[in-house]
Amino acid sequence: MSLDSDSLPPSTSRDWFFPTPPKYPKYPRRFTANPRISFPYCPPKKPSFRDVSETAPTPYRDFKYARTRRRVDVSQRSQRNKASDEANGAVSAKIEDVSAAKKVSKIIGVSVRDLKNRWHMAVSVAVLITVFSSLLHKNFSLQNQVNELQGQISKSNISIGATNSIEQEIDHFPSKNLKILALILSITLLSVPFLIFKYVDYVSKSRSLDNISEEVSLNKQLAYRVDLFLSVHPYAKPLALLVATLLLICLGGLALYGVTDGSLAECLWLSWTYVADSGNHADSEGIRWKLVSVSISFGGMLIFAMMLGLVSDAISKKLDSLRKGRSEVVEKSHTLILGWSDKLGSLLNQLAMANESLGGGIVVVMAERDKEEMELDIAKMEFNFKGTSVICRSGSPLILADLKKVSVSKARAIIVLAEDGNADQSDARALRTVLSLTGVKEGLRGHIVVELSDLDNEVLVKLVGGDLVQTVVAHDVIGRLMIQCARQPGLAQIWEDILGFENCEFYIKRWPQLDGMQYEDVLISFPDAIPCGVKVASYGGKIVLNPEDSYVLQEGDEVLVIAEDDDTYSPAALPTVWRGSLPKDFFVPKSTEKILLCGWRRDMEDMIMVLDAFLAPGSELWMFNDVLEKEREKKLTDGGLDINRLVNISLVHREGNAVIRRHLESLPLQSFDSILILADESMEDSAIQADSRSLATLLLIRDIQAKRLPFRDTQVHRGSFSQGSWIGDMQQASDKSVIISEILDPRTKNLLSVSKISDYVLSNELVSMALAMVAEDRQINDVLEELFAEEGNEMHIRHADLYLREGEELSFYEILLRARQRREIVIGYRFANAERAVINPPAKSERRRWSLKDVFVVIAEKDE
Repeated sequence: MSLDSDSLPPSTSRDWFFPTPPKYPKYPRRFTANPRISFPYCPPKKPSFRDVSETAPTPYRDFKYARTRRRVDVSQRSQRNKASDEANGAVSAKIEDVSAAKKVSKIIGVSVRDLKNRWHMAVSVAVLITVFSSLLHKNFSLQNQVNELQGQISKSNISIGATNSIEQEIDHFPSKNLKILALILSITLLSVPFLIFKYVDYVSKSRSLDNISEEVSLNKQLAYRVDLFLSVHPYAKPLALLVATLLLICLGGLALYGVTDGSLAECLWLSWTYVADSGNHADSEGIRWKLVSVSISFGGMLIFAMMLGLVSDAISKKLDSLRKGRSEVVEKSHTLILGWSDKLGSLLNQLAMANESLGGGIVVVMAERDKEEMELDIAKMEFNFKGTSVICRSGSPLILADLKKVSVSKARAIIVLAEDGNADQSDARALRTVLSLTGVKEGLRGHIVVELSDLDNEVLVKLVGGDLVQTVVAHDVIGRLMIQCARQPGLAQIWEDILGFENCEFYIKRWPQLDGMQYEDVLISFPDAIPCGVKVASYGGKIVLNPEDSYVLQEGDEVLVIAEDDDTYSPAALPTVWRGSLPKDFFVPKSTEKILLCGWRRDMEDMIMVLDAFLAPGSELWMFNDVLEKEREKKLTDGGLDINRLVNISLVHREGNAVIRRHLESLPLQSFDSILILADESMEDSAIQADSRSLATLLLIRDIQAKRLPFRDTQVHRGSFSQGSWIGDMQQASDKSVIISEILDPRTKNLLSVSKISDYVLSNELVSMALAMVAEDRQINDVLEELFAEEGNEMHIRHADLYLREGEELSFYEILLRARQRREIVIGYRFANAERAVINPPAKSERRRWSLKDVFVVIAEKDE
């Protein structure tokens, strides 16, 4: 049996790319001749890629066709071939047997596996057929049920549709009728106002034709009623706008209900959207719907235009009220100033200094001026408010509503300023203001400080205001102060220091630790203050200035002191002070004086009576002004002055103009002890004009005096002006006589302070200081009234030789106790080479050397 490629098993077949190799190697081994020896089957070696021919596959070669390269003998060759043939035959037989056996075993294995696979497949098919048949049965059953349900649903839908169609047919007629009725109703309501207006106009015309007499037509009456309603009621305009908006929404909703298929609620909401936003009608469909939506949107635009107008008007009114100062002030414990005058700047400055220790305060100013103008004028004032806020409001103090607007009932002090102008009219207005304040229903928490121009009106104001009112008579205070300063040069500066809050001022406070102590010991118990009096509780709270040394403080008594501030002083342990003795007895000789009054004041009679009380008998009072002599006597008599009752002075009248030099030259100016230049009554409406007139009079008088002096080179000139200059001559003349000028405008103060030719009195500033001090503490008014009165205690300037000897070293406490031997209270001193006095000096226990040219400021009883 030949070993062909077809006879090999399938597993031994090769790919077409690699030809089938021979069963044996290309060069077979030499076989032995022994036929018993069998060789096992060796699979052919797989040829490598490089052994394969690139042109054609190597054809199959059998062993019997193999060529032998070795040369052998022919005999051996034949034997050898025969032996090999036999061996090959045996091997081939073996191989065929083995391959046949393998084929049989393989066929048997394949048949067994096929049988098992077929059995499993049959079982699976049977199971699948069973499951599929059951599912198919269930599907058919469910499909039948679905068909039955669909049939029932279709029957139900048919019955429901029939029912709905019947109901729609039933409801269609009423709904349609309602929509038509709503459309007709909206058109009717919309046309009602026009019909009413036409009817009113027709009735008015018919009445005017029937009645010849003049009668107001009906349409005018209706227009008046509407106008009255809108003007009287504050919320009438917003209410009318709300009613118009609701009416438009309702009418629009009814109209939409008539032209659309929506419900009434939906149509009302749709109408509101058209009113609120005019662009919402763009989605309307149909000519009727569009027409109604455009009408509603147009009405909505009108409504919102009116609303914007009302809102803009309300905002403008609010801003205007804020700008004009009509809003309410929500404050408490504030200082309220009613009125406006030239004193306001100085008053605000003093109040700011008084509130500095508290970190600032609130000052409210209400006057009949524009708020912006008041704020602009206050901003121009050149001083530091030191934390104090100034609030301006426009209003009248005679109107209770305006007073409530500035929280008058919660103010701790109310200051009523006198108006610039006529004194009688100013005091009359102040009286009406006090009446308005007493009429506040809530009551007043603080006291009222009223500035008056005439002393005669003080009684009436106090009668109306009662205990709430404290009065400061400006003319009276300035007049008395001018007289004191004329008799004691330098006293004006001391009053400025005491009345103002910039340096030291009066304070009243209770100190329980001082109860049972004599007043003499109380005087030296305060290192940082000077006691001046006692508020006696047993006398109903009366303030006693300069009491006896033996007075013992009782429970409830308060001590009046001069200190820098109310929190800068307190009592300490008593120091050891040597009293000593006075160098000489005190004696003030009264000599006749000659005084000139330039100008005319409305309280001239009061000044004359005060001078008559102060001056020595035989003194002369010259009156130089442009008022006729007969008219002067009449005015003095009308003011309550009896010339025949004057004891110490005699009046000398001269007529002339104080700003004309030749008129002044007719007077013996060099012979007067003191000259008082008054702010003339004819110029009291303008402070600048009055000050200009006073300044011109001062310069003319000083010039005339300088030219009449017999010598000019013996005095030391003050200031930096050279000897022989015109101001230097005037300064030399001022050493010979005292001139007191009444100054109304604070700006004039600088001119006189630089020239130093007059011991001036700044009247408006002093009055403002007094008002501020009384506003802070109403009890201080009693102290000021006594110091300015004809009787009682007053300020004095004493020479040092009354208390010490030349070169003596003393402390301030020792001088204070020496002065108590004359019932005097030393409050300060001024050195000979100093321009200003020192009030409430520090280091009171420290000794120093004094000069006899020094002067002391004391509080003592008036000289007899």
